[in-house]
Amino acid sequence: MKPLTNAEALTAVKESITQIIPDADFTRVEPDDKFRDVLEFDSLDFLGLVERLTERTGVRIDEEDYPELTTLSDAARFLVERTTHRS
Repeated sequence: MKPLTNAEALTAVKESITQIIPDADFTRVEPDDKFRDVLEFDSLDFLGLVERLTERTGVRIDEEDYPELTTLSDAARFLVERTTHRS
C-alpha cells in the first residue's frame, strides 16, 4: 500500500470507528481528545479498531503501539509514519 496522507489516515480511523460504533458522533471529538473516553470505547471495541486498521492499512499494530492510538490526530500520525517508513 502507498503511504497515507494525514487526511487519508484520519478517514481510515474514523471509518473504522464507525464500523464498531455506527452512531459515533465525531462532532463531540476534538482532534486531541482521547476518543476512547469521548466515544465510550471499551477494551473489546479498541481491539476491534486495531484489527480493522490493520486490515485496512496493512500496518501491523502491536500492543506497545496502543498508546499511539489515543487521539484521532495521534492515530492518524501513527498510520502516516508507519506507511511512510515501511521497507
